[in-house]
Formats: sequence, structure tokens, C-alpha cells
Amino acid sequence: MGYPPIPSVPAITDLHYHQESSSPSSNSYYNQTNCHGILYTAALSILAALFVLYLGFHLKKNIKKLNHRRSHVMIAYYLLLWFSAILNLTWCCLQAWQCTPEKKISWNLLSLVTESGTLCLEISLVAFLLQENYASGLETLAHTFSISGLIVGADILLKAIFVFGFHVPLFMDGETSNGGKWGMWTFDELLLTCTYGYILFVHYSKWRDKLPPRPAFYNYVVVMFIVNSLALLACALAASGVGFGFWFYSFIGFCYHTLYLPFLYITFLGDFFQEEDLLLDNAYYSEMRDAGFFDADWE
Repeated sequence: MGYPPIPSVPAITDLHYHQESSSPSSNSYYNQTNCHGILYTAALSILAALFVLYLGFHLKKNIKKLNHRRSHVMIAYYLLLWFSAILNLTWCCLQAWQCTPEKKISWNLLSLVTESGTLCLEISLVAFLLQENYASGLETLAHTFSISGLIVGADILLKAIFVFGFHVPLFMDGETSNGGKWGMWTFDELLLTCTYGYILFVHYSKWRDKLPPRPAFYNYVVVMFIVNSLALLACALAASGVGFGFWFYSFIGFCYHTLYLPFLYITFLGDFFQEEDLLLDNAYYSEMRDAGFFDADWE
């Protein structure tokens, strides 16, 4: 007997959904607020909101630092991070849409846009760091976003065809028996796993000099390779009808929507803002030293 997705039971959800949708009261309390369970939606929304609040708390300070350093790269990724965080929070708070028939199209559109924002951030960041001249430059940044834009655009188009053309319920968590859904997600996770796996292969090969000399980058790649490998395994199990695969994929999705953006911020943007603090501290120390504040320490 398989395990249900956290924390709802898809079979019960599907049965209840079909019963409710066939009756006039399809907008019942259960349908609107209890598709995944109140605790699931609350936990997802609170964790996503905490990260947005964290960004907002440091917004004024970070804007000053970005304005002082005038790094077009960091400005672009900071804006994209905000965009993805707000979309992710909206997606987390509106989980009940996927169980409301009138909101089906809106939910699919919101899911597509939310996923595209996060995927664009993920792909463009890796693509930018893989370039030899990754330190600066508007031309490099434009080239990076053109590449990621093409990839994300193709991804959105393919999934939109599946969702709106072939009516494959890619973003409906209650639908667990659709073969097209799990085939698409398996293919998606396979591409990401192969990408991160290839980067790790190059890192431990004779061509490692072509990669950026940043330990944080490899830590990020290792974590993402493991996560996508586990998601690939979950999709393969779900496609085979194994109940644990549905539960495991739901768990990975929960962790991704609550932890990925904070992890990315700490790994890449956090160092940039902390580095500015260190530069300011060193400047203040130099000024105080030149003014003779530390002369007594040498006597």
C-alpha cells in the first residue's frame, strides 16, 4: 500500500472533487480551502512569506549597496530573485485554486509563470557563472539572459501545449494516475539532472580549468544534482504507479518551493552583500588607523 502525498490523500481528494464538481455546491469549504489540507497550505505559505519578509527587511540596505557597487549583474539577479519570490509566495497562498473548477485556467497560468521565473533564475545564474568572463559586463549579462530566455521560453511553450492543448494535468497534485503528466516531469527532471551531472563531471576532469574557481558554485551544483536526482527517482516511481513516488515527489516539491530561493540567495547574493560590509569595515578601520586611534596599542 502506497503512501499519500503530504499531507493529503490524492485518491480521497479525487473522489471528493468529482463528487463536488457534479453537484451545485462545487465551491464548498473543502473544495476551496482543504484540497491539500490547511496545515499544508499554511506551512507552505508561511515559509515562503518569511523569505519575502527577510528580503523586505534588508531591502533598503541592499539597494544602497547595489547602487554603490553599480553591478549590473547583481542588480539583475536581485530583481529576478524578488520577482520569483513574490510569484512563489502567491503560488503557495493560492493552493486551493487547483481544486476550484472555475480557477483551473488561472491556476495553470500562475503555475507556468511561477515555474518560469524560478527556472530562468536557475538557468541564467548557472549559465552566467560558466562563462569565462563571468565577473562583469552588460554584454555578457545580455548574452546569458538571451540563452536562458530561449530555454525557458521553449519549456513554457512545451508545457503550455501539454496543459492547454492535450489537457495534461501537470500542475494538479490530485491527479496521480496520468501517464503524460509523469512522463513530462520525468523528462524535465532528467534534463536538469544531466546538466548538473555534466558540470560535476567536468569539475573532476582535466577540463576543470574551464569552470569558475568558486567553491560555493560547486556546493550549489552538488546540492542541485542530488535534489534533481531524487526528484527524477520520485517521478519514475510515480510513473510506475508506486504510491511512495507520489508522496516523495510532493515532499520534494514542498522543500523546493520553501528552500530553493533562500538557498540560492545565501549561496550567491549573500556573499556579495556581506563583502560590501567587510569593505566598509576595512575602510573605517583604515581611517581610524590613519587618525591615530590605534597608536596606543603600539606603545
